[in-house]
Amino acid sequence: VIDTYWSDHCRHTTFNTCIDEIRVEDGKYAGILKKALKSYFSTREKVYAGQGGRDISLMDLATMGMKEMKSRGLLDDLEQSDEINASSIRVQARIDGKTEEWLVMFKNETHNHPTEIEPFGGAATCLGGAIRDPLSGRVYVYQAMRVTGSGDPRRPVKDTLPGKLPQVKITTGAAAGYSSYGNQVGLATGQVAEIYDEGYVAKRMELGAVIGAAPSRNVVRGKPAPGDVVILLGGRTGRDGCGGATGSSKQHDETSLAKSGPEVQKGNPPIERKIQRLFRDPEVSVMIKKCNDFGAGGVSVAIGELADSLDINLDAVPRKYEGLDGTELAISESQERMAVMVEAKDAERFIAKAREENLEAVPVAEVTDSRRLRMFWRGKCIVDIARDFLATNGVKRHTKAFIASPDGDRDFFRSMPKAVEEKLCNLKDAWKANLERLDVCSQRGLVERFDSTIGAGTVLMPFGGRYQLSPAEGMAAKLPVLHGETSTATLMSFGFNPSLSSWSPFHGSVYAVVEAVAKIAAMGGDYSRVRLTLQEYFEKLGHDPVKWGKPLSALLGAFYAQSKLGIPSVGGKDSMSGTFKDMGVPPTLVAFAVGVADVKDILSVEFKKAGSKVIYLELPREDELPDFEAFARNCRTLYRLAGEGKILAASTVKAGGIAEAVTKMCFGNMIGIVFEKPISPIDLFAPRYGSFILEIDGAEDEGELFRGIGFKVLGRTSSKPSIDVNGVSIDLNEALESWEKPLGRVFPTEPSEKAAGKPREFYHDGRGSSKAAIRIAKPRVFMPVFPGTNCEYDTARAFEKAGALVNMLVIRNLTPQDVRDSV
Repeated sequence: VIDTYWSDHCRHTTFNTCIDEIRVEDGKYAGILKKALKSYFSTREKVYAGQGGRDISLMDLATMGMKEMKSRGLLDDLEQSDEINASSIRVQARIDGKTEEWLVMFKNETHNHPTEIEPFGGAATCLGGAIRDPLSGRVYVYQAMRVTGSGDPRRPVKDTLPGKLPQVKITTGAAAGYSSYGNQVGLATGQVAEIYDEGYVAKRMELGAVIGAAPSRNVVRGKPAPGDVVILLGGRTGRDGCGGATGSSKQHDETSLAKSGPEVQKGNPPIERKIQRLFRDPEVSVMIKKCNDFGAGGVSVAIGELADSLDINLDAVPRKYEGLDGTELAISESQERMAVMVEAKDAERFIAKAREENLEAVPVAEVTDSRRLRMFWRGKCIVDIARDFLATNGVKRHTKAFIASPDGDRDFFRSMPKAVEEKLCNLKDAWKANLERLDVCSQRGLVERFDSTIGAGTVLMPFGGRYQLSPAEGMAAKLPVLHGETSTATLMSFGFNPSLSSWSPFHGSVYAVVEAVAKIAAMGGDYSRVRLTLQEYFEKLGHDPVKWGKPLSALLGAFYAQSKLGIPSVGGKDSMSGTFKDMGVPPTLVAFAVGVADVKDILSVEFKKAGSKVIYLELPREDELPDFEAFARNCRTLYRLAGEGKILAASTVKAGGIAEAVTKMCFGNMIGIVFEKPISPIDLFAPRYGSFILEIDGAEDEGELFRGIGFKVLGRTSSKPSIDVNGVSIDLNEALESWEKPLGRVFPTEPSEKAAGKPREFYHDGRGSSKAAIRIAKPRVFMPVFPGTNCEYDTARAFEKAGALVNMLVIRNLTPQDVRDSV
């Protein structure tokens, strides 16, 4: 069942295609690739105990790390069920000093195809679709991450390829769509990052990841029984999204922009918000035996997956308009709908509860004992399929894969961009050139289009420090408790470098996992308890063995990293349609890491004070691969010191090397750094994924703190706003200007018109000390929840903390009588 986390359509042809023959090209790295393959086959033999057969698929490779760790009893926190919703783990939450078991669910989702065609709507429904998966698992989704891939948005519009939208149109429209949906549904977007690579001109990458949670006692996992009722809850059905899933798997050409528009779904965030409220009610959630969201395949999949035997009445499906035929009703991917299975005795009560939340709910199917999926339209049975036939997953395909060896003459971790290398004769100019790289420069103008604080649970702002200029390593938020206070927070991060993955999909995936896990460690999380979810995005594979070798190599790298670190991937999503004519996206495997931490232990990036010591923990490499034992030691040390309060700030080293990391750590509070010793340009500017830079108090004995691991003292922080290195002083304000300049015109950070004059300043530093001797009454607060309201929970908590009693009333408007009743 966990395998099906890997795709919204569990009969996906690419991931279930059998690979009959694997060849590895000879070269410098052929040995490590063959070693990883041998490890996979050995693990596969153990997991299946010799019963696995000869079929090898990408799906099997993608889930093998999780299966192996599960067989060893190392996944004690994984919640397993027959439902296909999102990755789910059990967490011990601390609420008002007491421990309580919660479920934390997370999911990543892509809408590459619809966002390429219709940027605003495609990106909006990417977030809506991501929310629906854990929401259908009956948890409250409270934080989102957005990771996108684009060509250079500064490219002139006149250079746009025929049949394509300009990159700047796509990237700005998509940002508006995603943020619009998040703001309407009331979801905090904790981290936003755009990855620039010319390969994404072939097709944009629009990727969202969300995290949700709920008390375990509120979630029931039931088994279908004859007579159970399936209720269609939420939005109405239209033609939007017919063929969306199949359209997203097609190779695109010049006609796609004109012809594929109807495949894009239309989101409705206010309705999804209502479903969030409904499912947060324990009285409702415990009635639900099983639930599915409506995504790819519409009714056919959402309802068809709930039970082995079903009779579906398509005439009962609520419509946006008349004229839909049976096929359209069966396959429409209209958004914001849920298929909810309840016992027959609970159906009326569930529908009544839904009406209280201003939601339409209609019985549309019944569980039978026929082992057949049947659909009825206008009194006729138009679909009648045996469940045993559906369970075969269709006809198996067979293919061959050829894994090309990376260029052995190129040392990726000793190479620098040409723009930086050309200016090494002047370190100050090289430093600025490094900050102006598209994979290093500021994205503040993009990030500030999103609301990161709604819900009042955010722990880390997207940018830290007094000046809000140091980009966070990931996102962190408290669990969404309704009553009381919790100190338990979830952490989420991602890792991926398209340049590294284009050089070697294997190495790229290894370091995607390492980067994501390192960021969790830098935020104060326990690396050993991290759980991963992966996103694959590749060109159309066809029957080309070389193309098949790319996802095979990438998933092999992810498996290798999981096995070395003992950290499993428990979920994921694939997209194999990144082709426009003869152009393809870069081999893409994005790793998302999820962890849990106590709020007091969470670390931020920005330097905190002058006079601190700056420590560098470098990750050793061999064959361009990380020393996993050294990495684990570094992560353990960081976690221990964070718990002891010994770390003031922590950052990972990324594409721009040490120079990028220390500069961004300086920006938040405009605290400078003085390097202790000269440092080589390669160490300054070359990528060092998996390495850390830490700030510790100047009075600490670093030898004692980091005993047993390799470290270097880079220097000390300074009250002077500059970076002093190798005899050169780089002013932080000049560096900031260089860092913010590249995308300043695409995503402006300054208003187009500034208000004249100076704002008035008001000070209130006194507080009355008188209090009533007798407290009897509490203020009453009435809070109407209108369609579109989304701050009611955090507003109510604020009033309750101040001593008030809050009474909410949902304003209903589905019928004229609902409006009269609400008034």
